[in-house]
Amino acid sequence: MSLNETPRGVRVHLALFGKRNAGKSSVINAITGQETAIVSKVKGTTTDPVFKSMEILPIGPCVIIDTAGIDDIGELGELRLKKTLEVLDITDVALLIVDIQAGISDNDRFIIDTFKKKKKPLIVALNKSDTIENENKNEAQERIASLLQDELSTPVVAVSALKKLGIKELKNAIISVIPEDEDKFKIVGDLINPGDFVVLVTPIDKAAPKGRLILPQQQTIRDILESDAMAIVTKEYELRETLNHLAKKPKLVITDSQAFLKVAADTPKDILMTSFSILFARQKGDLTEFIKGVKAIETLKDGDKVLIAEGCTHHRQSDDIGSVKIPRWIRQRTGRQIEFEYSSGATFTEDVKKYALIVHCGACMMNRTGMLSRVEQAKSLNVPIVNFGILIAYVQGLLTRALEPFPLAKMTLEGEL
Repeated sequence: MSLNETPRGVRVHLALFGKRNAGKSSVINAITGQETAIVSKVKGTTTDPVFKSMEILPIGPCVIIDTAGIDDIGELGELRLKKTLEVLDITDVALLIVDIQAGISDNDRFIIDTFKKKKKPLIVALNKSDTIENENKNEAQERIASLLQDELSTPVVAVSALKKLGIKELKNAIISVIPEDEDKFKIVGDLINPGDFVVLVTPIDKAAPKGRLILPQQQTIRDILESDAMAIVTKEYELRETLNHLAKKPKLVITDSQAFLKVAADTPKDILMTSFSILFARQKGDLTEFIKGVKAIETLKDGDKVLIAEGCTHHRQSDDIGSVKIPRWIRQRTGRQIEFEYSSGATFTEDVKKYALIVHCGACMMNRTGMLSRVEQAKSLNVPIVNFGILIAYVQGLLTRALEPFPLAKMTLEGEL
């Protein structure tokens, strides 16, 4: 990913659903003004969900998700439908594409009901409006859309992807329902003031991507600069010297979780310290829930299953944090024979309740909607969930200190543990 690209995890996720041949791909091309999706008269051209990151004016940076038909048939169709429904959890705004001549089907109503249960915004786009045979086409389209909107209690817009009609109105409808940012926190911007120094400790080891910083580090630096503060980047073995050379005490030291012990030893107690992963736990997930979840380590028993979940796929190193280090730290802490299972990418797990604990990555490649969906799944089944950074700080005895920048979170920790 280029440094000047908006990361997928902070883009609005706009997903299109609908029956085969309703015109989902055509609507995507009309919205984007490009031949982004393959259009064919053959039903079922789109199989697995297709993700495309792009800038759409006036909406802004988006991830467009084209899905398979919700009426797909056969054993393969069921698998495609399952993949389509997985997209629901990461969707910020859904477009249900309906052939205006065919009307609303049971499949369409299922999608509408599902989104209403999840309390997510949904817009119905009545496609192929140009096929209405009526002397007053515009009036007929508006009447059909209005009646359907009253019936479904959701916005309905008549469009013609072929003729590029109603596309502006559809974009405006999308903008009107995009959720306001519920997360009042930036990554770090609300913790610092203009002119502050922030020291970032970024180990350069074999796990670091060649020639660049990892995404959480990039995004944190950007947030610091946007807050008119100053970012100073150093390696863990140069931290002490870096601090000694600063004429002004830094407001905060942020470290990679794997260097917690070294950084804690070299950072004076009167300087706040935390980790990139804990910052992302707060921005992308539910910091309070993660703090509550970490205590489950103390109650793990022989034979318990622990899920290590990551939001992206990557080449695993011999000392990989998720598959090697965290399982080792948990075994060492508990002295128990724990069974570890792993998931990565868009697929989470179909059976949350079988786990005694879920340990999730910082979700830098996921959007907040997707991460919170995973947290809610675990919470609804009383399965504790924690993220990598909080777990690492806890097992190393540093969690209290790492939460000092967040007084309310620290109070939660002291009340729960």
